[in-house]
Amino acid sequence: MPHRESGRLSLLGSDLYYEIDGDADGAPVLFLHGGFCSLESLRAPSDALIPDHRVHAFERPGHGRSADIDEEYSYERGVEEAVAYLDAHGLPAVEVVGYSDGAIIGLMLAIAHPERVRSLVAISANLDPSGFATAPESDGIPVLSALAPAATPDGESATEPDAEREHYERLSPDGPEHADAVLAKLFRLWTSEPHLRPADLAGITARVLVMAGDRDSIRPDHSVLIASSIPGAQLCIVPGASHGLIAEKPAFVSSVVRDFLG
Repeated sequence: MPHRESGRLSLLGSDLYYEIDGDADGAPVLFLHGGFCSLESLRAPSDALIPDHRVHAFERPGHGRSADIDEEYSYERGVEEAVAYLDAHGLPAVEVVGYSDGAIIGLMLAIAHPERVRSLVAISANLDPSGFATAPESDGIPVLSALAPAATPDGESATEPDAEREHYERLSPDGPEHADAVLAKLFRLWTSEPHLRPADLAGITARVLVMAGDRDSIRPDHSVLIASSIPGAQLCIVPGASHGLIAEKPAFVSSVVRDFLG
């Protein structure tokens, strides 16, 4: 029977919320969430692995149920937190599934600590800020147009509520009014980091699957660059999906992730 556990763990001076679920004898998987996301955003692929994997996940400072820190965010700190989490739970090596900021951390973890990463699913990662479709460097590079919003029965366009902000307001120990401070720090992070080179990826020894939406905020050619720079990496471009591909295509994404991890 799966053994479910949740709690708090002191990592790098922060009290971080974590969850463990799934088969106690299954291969360990570490999920790394995106920026301004909580573990709620990863429920679909996590639940798909629970029957025969041991699923680990924690929320970084300022995200979900973990309180914020005074310092600026950095991807290097994210790597340090991931290593500290693995050490705290006695996990020498794991499969990693990372989304957005979590995918960047996953790539950096595989580069800096190859012995800790058996395989990696990197969903909607970028090597540097130029990978965004809105970056100045993207002028003239073809991308698919955004999908039209779904229409309600009366013909009006339907807009989805900001699910991540709703989760933040419900879960954060800092209170809903702190969301703007977190977003401000994240925007500074996203416009200044990371600084990975294709040559850095060439040294990754783990099996890697790169995923992105065909209408992702990360340009498709940038996702191709990431995959082509990693020896033996696989690439999956999810049709009809944006940067929110996990929420938009949960069954498809979960199936691909489960198939890749075996």
